[in-house]
Amino acid sequence: MDLLEMGRLAKAAAAKMNCMDTGTKNRGLLATAAALVAHGEELIEANKIDVERAKEAGMSPSLVDRLQLTTARIEGMAEGLRQVAALEDPVGEVLSMWNRPNGLTIGQKRVPLGVIGIIYESRPNVTADAFGLCFKAGNAVILKGGSDAITSNQAIVKVIRDALEAEQIDADCIQLVTDTSRETAAKMMKLNGYIDVLIPRGGAGLIRAVVENATVPVIETGTGNCHVYVDESADFDMALDIIENAKTQRTGVCNACESVVVHSSIAAAFIKEMAVRLSAKNVEMRGDERAVQAEASMKPATEEDWGTEYLDLILSVKTVDSIEEAIAHINRYNTGHSEAIVTKDYHNAQKFLNEIDAAAVYVNASTRFTDGFEFGFGAEIGISTQKLHARGPMGLKELTSTKYIIYGDGQIRG
Repeated sequence: MDLLEMGRLAKAAAAKMNCMDTGTKNRGLLATAAALVAHGEELIEANKIDVERAKEAGMSPSLVDRLQLTTARIEGMAEGLRQVAALEDPVGEVLSMWNRPNGLTIGQKRVPLGVIGIIYESRPNVTADAFGLCFKAGNAVILKGGSDAITSNQAIVKVIRDALEAEQIDADCIQLVTDTSRETAAKMMKLNGYIDVLIPRGGAGLIRAVVENATVPVIETGTGNCHVYVDESADFDMALDIIENAKTQRTGVCNACESVVVHSSIAAAFIKEMAVRLSAKNVEMRGDERAVQAEASMKPATEEDWGTEYLDLILSVKTVDSIEEAIAHINRYNTGHSEAIVTKDYHNAQKFLNEIDAAAVYVNASTRFTDGFEFGFGAEIGISTQKLHARGPMGLKELTSTKYIIYGDGQIRG
């Protein structure tokens, strides 16, 4: 099926979704969750084809792990759909209502976006997650995964569509683009009139390609060059725990710490302790001149290091003489994702919260919490690093728009 036909079918399905009641949506979600578990062995067999192909192509073990489906991961996908079913339906919520002197009553109501296109890489669980969130928010979705997970994605979408049809729900509310070429991706980016918004999920290259080439409106989900600033009043043990967690708990994710900024008054002592803690986790550190002086095993950092999202056991270390310098450094090199300060100083904590330009700003906590589930949204479609429409973890409400509803009794404008 070509993209234009997909677009037409999705548009028609979105019109039906716009009127679908919450009970029907929840019934569809629970049915698809049960179907994924029931067809678990089939999904794992399909996934084995992708995994073997990835290994033969020399894919790194960490990326192969992200690609692989297991019984537990399929149950996790199903549980994600159940959790979305349990969430409050945002569609139809009236945000405000007011009366005008001319007798008009004006309100603002939450409505679906329409047709959402999602271009993503690797992890096949994204297929089920994206469907669930878009479906509950009343949207049709056109999915385009990467070539590395195409067999898995086809199997997952088939199970979902079959389950929806069994519930007499239009299965065209979820469609998968099976041509994984860049040419097809480029066409999808220009499917104006059919796709209402496009969301890229993946590495920096994919996101940049979509932002630069799409004529369809884009919600940019960002890469994460995340920092932890260790203030001069910081508790060392707390700072070390936070940095170890933010850097090493999962290295290949966008909310992992990639850079530590340390106040110069504590740099010599703190960096030595950090080197001991992180060396046990095989983290390579690259620092500025004062950081290298504090820890001889550290490699000198280059200008490129300050702006790099490593997604690996590598950490850049910058020393500063003030919180103002720390904020300036972070705002220059960050990607607008997640930034943290470790401090006992209330004034410095508030200054950091107010002046750091990022979607999520933390005081005395790991950046790893920037996640829809951890924020209590149940799930997320991605983490937006832009400032229009949505910013930070994107849950159900971020997959809706609003419209004004106006009640009158014959008013005309003079």
